[in-house]
Amino acid sequence: MNDPLDLKQFIRTVNDFPIKGIKFRDITSLIENPIAFRLTCDELTKITKKFDGNIIASIESRGFIFAGTIARDLGLPFVLARKPGKLPNETYKKSFDLEYGSTSIEIQKNTQIKPNEKIVIVDDLVATGGTAIACAELLSENFNVKNSNILILSIINLEDLGGRKLIQEKGFLIETIVDY
Repeated sequence: MNDPLDLKQFIRTVNDFPIKGIKFRDITSLIENPIAFRLTCDELTKITKKFDGNIIASIESRGFIFAGTIARDLGLPFVLARKPGKLPNETYKKSFDLEYGSTSIEIQKNTQIKPNEKIVIVDDLVATGGTAIACAELLSENFNVKNSNILILSIINLEDLGGRKLIQEKGFLIETIVDY
């Protein structure tokens, strides 16, 4: 599977977490290694620059770790997609299913996004695609951003769970660094 930067060696697999039968790909070991973390962040920034993104959005919480570095490196606005009740202003909300449950995310209505913006949504992992699609749809539906102007950018893609295909079928773009 795809791993051009040889990052798999820094990503632990935790069996039966958060529930029995799930193989959790743990990026904390990658973050704890300064060389691997820098390499990952530099690659994410490079992909964002190539896409010519002008807004970084990220999904709570592990995506924030990487999105903040991209926003800082490129001098771009950073939009938070958070769990319900975590943002102080009125929000747009989107519910979605996960591979092991359901939840929703919110983005503040006072966020400044124009319809022609190119948005990069950053998260640590794409599994079934539910979280990334919910965030992308929340942005496209409420801020009138074209699907083709949204790039979902993630460190890990779990190929067998089909998230990449679903994201592409919805008309969103997707880039990942490591595939399992």
